[in-house]
Parts: sequence; C-alpha cells; structure tokens
Amino acid sequence: MMDILFLGTGASVPSRDRGLPCVAVRSGPEVVLFDCGEGTQRQLMVSPFSLMKVSAVLVTHLHGDHFYGLPGLMQTMGLMGRKDPLTVCGPEGFSDALDMVNRVCGGEFDYKVDSRDLSPGDRVPIGNLEAEAFATVHGVPSLGYRLSEPPSRGKIDAQKAKGYGITGPEFSELEKGGTVRGIRLEDITGPPHPGLSVVYTGDTRPCRSIVEASKGADAIIHESTYSSAEAAMAEERFHSTAAEAARDALEAGCRYLFLVHLSGRFGKDTGPVENDARAVFGDNLRIPSDMCQYRLSRTGLTEIRRRSW
Repeated sequence: MMDILFLGTGASVPSRDRGLPCVAVRSGPEVVLFDCGEGTQRQLMVSPFSLMKVSAVLVTHLHGDHFYGLPGLMQTMGLMGRKDPLTVCGPEGFSDALDMVNRVCGGEFDYKVDSRDLSPGDRVPIGNLEAEAFATVHGVPSLGYRLSEPPSRGKIDAQKAKGYGITGPEFSELEKGGTVRGIRLEDITGPPHPGLSVVYTGDTRPCRSIVEASKGADAIIHESTYSSAEAAMAEERFHSTAAEAARDALEAGCRYLFLVHLSGRFGKDTGPVENDARAVFGDNLRIPSDMCQYRLSRTGLTEIRRRSW
C-alpha cells in the first residue's frame, strides 16, 4: 500500500490555490518526496505526514520551483533534532548546488546527509523501497523517478501444503525461512505479487524514456502545464500538454494518471486540462489540488483526504 500526498500542485509561480511542486509518497515507515518547492516544510507541518519521517528527497531538476524548498527543509530538520540520515538526490550538478546553498546559508546538520548526483538508470535503495532515475527532456539536466515496493510473497496453496503433509507448527518453521522434510515456503506458495510502483516525471516534454520507465506502473504523476490549445508554447518551453501526458500514461499501461504542475492561468477551472486528458486516457484520471491524499493498493485507488477550496 502507498499513500500519495500532493503538497504542491502548481507550476513555476505559486497561486492562492496551488503551491510549488512537491509530492510525498509513504510506504510503510518510509516517506519520499518528489521535488521540494518553496513552502514544502510548512505544507508538511499541516499535513498528516511528519517532515521528520522523510527518508529521501528526489529532485528532478534545479529550477527554483522544484529545488528552493530543500535547504530550508534540511535546516528545519536539524533545528528539530533530527538524527536519522537523509538521502537527497538529483541530476548532474545537484550535490554541488545544494552544498553551495547550505554553506552560504550556514546550514550545519547533526545528521548524515547522503547527497547523490544520478544518471538515467541509477537505482537508489530507500529502506525497503527502490527509486530508479530515468531521462526526461526539459532543456536542463533533468530526471524522472520510478519508486517501487519489493514483491510480496505469494499466497499459500492449501492443496500443495496438504500434499506435502505440512501441518500446524510446521508452517511457522517455513515462515522463519527453515525447511520441513526438505520443503521450503516457496514450494507451497503461488507466484509473488509485484510491488506497487509510482512514477513522477517532473517538468518534461513527452518522450520515449518516460514511456519505457513507466511500463506497467500503478500510477504516473505527470506534469501538464498546458492545454492542447497551447501545444506550441509547451514545445517551446520544454513542457507537456495534458493530452501529451495522457498519451505517455496510456502507452505505458499505467493504471492511474495524476496531472500536476498546473499553470495559474487556469485558476480553479481545470476543465480544459481535464477534458484534454480524459479524451485520451479515460476515467482513471485525477487532477489533485494541494493537500489531497490518495491510497493506492493492488485493488484500486481511494481518495482519503480532499482539500476544500
């Protein structure tokens, strides 16, 4: 199970209704942030997620609306007594930029910071999760990320267990990793269930690498700064239209599509974006507002917290 909390769903200029980009994903004890725009730490403080529980921050690129909130978040964690290590990742040049800002601002931490510059294909373990970086197209060094849970054990096949004569306490022995008369747990279980996965694109043109990295993902969180009527502007500025985002999601076979990085030009009327994307992707589309929270499971998607305008 994964909880997805949209802390900031706006584009490069914040509005009264939408903050700068940041999405939090929680799986078990791990909380991972995709991007960290200004205001992220305040959003976390009024959210059901704890900023002190954040395990990693994955930055897509160094434009200010995706990055400027990270130094302040890190300093607040230090002032609040954080001791747990923090993983922070981004594209080429990320670690030097973060180090420079922290030195200028006097950021000193009593906790370990594992700062990494990533390339497409790099994988980062985050507790029981794994993040994989992929290439995006935004005119500057940029990455998207696929965050995945590990596979879970298949269901015990009662008929197989009976055939091997496995009974009572012997199941406990198998659960501990032992064997019973040469039988292992995997001998009486079905195939493992794949873990859930969420893809986050950051700012990008639609591209083949997004489709390949998102194959079979349970959810893709794709930027959609422009409507189809503004396609020329989207191409010029290295962004995507809602319809282009929907085509990426459809071709990749994603279960659910979330559209973010919405321009303030639309205000509260997301109709043009929604209509464009729904015509391509269908009904498994969501356009979250700030502080909306969804629970993703193998059986479906549930909205568990809605922002009231």
